[in-house]
Amino acid sequence: MIPASLRQTTRARGPLPFGNLPGRAPRTLRSPQRREGDRARRSGRCAQAAYVCFDALLVFLNASLIFRLRFEPFWLSELIWRRQAEPLVSPSRISDQYLAFLFLYIVLMVLSLASQNLYRSVQTRSSLDESLSVLKACLLATWLLVTFIYLSKVETISRLVVCATGLLNILVLAAWRVGKRRVIKRWLAAEEGTRNVLIVGAGKVGQQLARYLAAHKEFGFVVKGFLDSNHSGNPHVLGRIEDLARLARAYFVDEVFITIPSEREVVRSVALEARRHRLDVRLVPELYGGLAWRAPLEYVGDFPLMTLYREPIPALGLVAKRMMDMVLSAAGLLLLSPSLAAIAIAIKLDSRGPVFYRALRVGRKGQRFLCYKFRSMVADADALKNRLRSLNERCGPTFKISNDPRITRLGRVLRKYSLDELPQLWNVLMGDMSLVGPRPHPTDDCAQYQPEHLRRLDVTPGLTGLWQVSARRDPSFDRNMALDLEYIENWNLWLDFKIVLRTVPILFQAAGE
Repeated sequence: MIPASLRQTTRARGPLPFGNLPGRAPRTLRSPQRREGDRARRSGRCAQAAYVCFDALLVFLNASLIFRLRFEPFWLSELIWRRQAEPLVSPSRISDQYLAFLFLYIVLMVLSLASQNLYRSVQTRSSLDESLSVLKACLLATWLLVTFIYLSKVETISRLVVCATGLLNILVLAAWRVGKRRVIKRWLAAEEGTRNVLIVGAGKVGQQLARYLAAHKEFGFVVKGFLDSNHSGNPHVLGRIEDLARLARAYFVDEVFITIPSEREVVRSVALEARRHRLDVRLVPELYGGLAWRAPLEYVGDFPLMTLYREPIPALGLVAKRMMDMVLSAAGLLLLSPSLAAIAIAIKLDSRGPVFYRALRVGRKGQRFLCYKFRSMVADADALKNRLRSLNERCGPTFKISNDPRITRLGRVLRKYSLDELPQLWNVLMGDMSLVGPRPHPTDDCAQYQPEHLRRLDVTPGLTGLWQVSARRDPSFDRNMALDLEYIENWNLWLDFKIVLRTVPILFQAAGE
């Protein structure tokens, strides 16, 4: 495989990133290179915008076709049989209802395709890989739309139309990408757009590069041979590095690939010679034992950085999770408002003190936030906590005792059915918490964490989680931590859905304490 950074072109007649050439200031050397990079990035963004628009158009046309097949079959009958048929329904009554959902579907589809990197030129991806990515994106976008329709309780939208549109999108969006690849390959096979290259360095990396370019003609490179002063026995080595000017003219070379970046003086001399002859230069960076394969080269200001590893982030899934949190928490607060008011009144009548218990909790990335609960303990419960620490029945940093003397009479009922946690729907709505995730621990408990425990703070804490539905009464902190880490490492929307479903019967079992 060839790293993505290989596609970051450095023009030989511009500056180079490995030192100052004689008689030039560093800023002067960098500016043409950056301008070249800016032009390439603008061109890439234009291509991405064109792909986005074309995909959006295809989704719109596919949805329109399915809509007409479902609600306007008379036009198809007229087309085939040359006679007028009566429409099953009047499409004017329902077409307006579909427009908003169609717009949402197009947005979801584009975001899903983007999450699969289908708008980036990942040239190492095969047609099959690209088609599978299209399949995943279409299924995700269609599932999100169906879920949104279900939650919005719109009954006039046909699920059959949505699912049929999703299937058609899979076929069409995958087919046009396969067709695009074939057109490019045929164009390159006709020797149009190809570029002759010399590879400086006939070592392991240079040989792998040559084999890769020979196997992927769609890149448009034709390797003419190698330049190397230490591999003269290789029949593919055309000459020494000093022969660059002569061989470049003899083989009509357009570009030079350098695969020995650690030999800085060699790179410098090759770049200077290539610059005189107006040849492009590409530099394969240090591969660090294979860690840099496919590593993109990015800029932070004027500094080029190579990403050796980036943890994949399910961006679209997290957006969908946040949308679900907002919708369900807002609906819950609205629907449960009479019950919340009743509980507040009961707390006031039961004991002295505020209705709500507000305490600092530690959330994602160690951020502190005010967590809201119905007060289920006496007003000075926090002050009494240190006196009761010797009675702690939990192992590790967490604190819990049975028959806690601080809990009020009403508080026991609220805790048994987890009603005291209903105000945390406000925390979910504000984004401090999620519906599903590890429970947020108090600041004094988190202060006792070991370094390995901090991993549970990588995600947003939740109202319910894997520990609550699997081992709620297990006193082991290690068991709690293991389940939290299992959730973090295996997270997906389906896992959240299953945890929510398992939480509902537990609430009615009065398993809280």
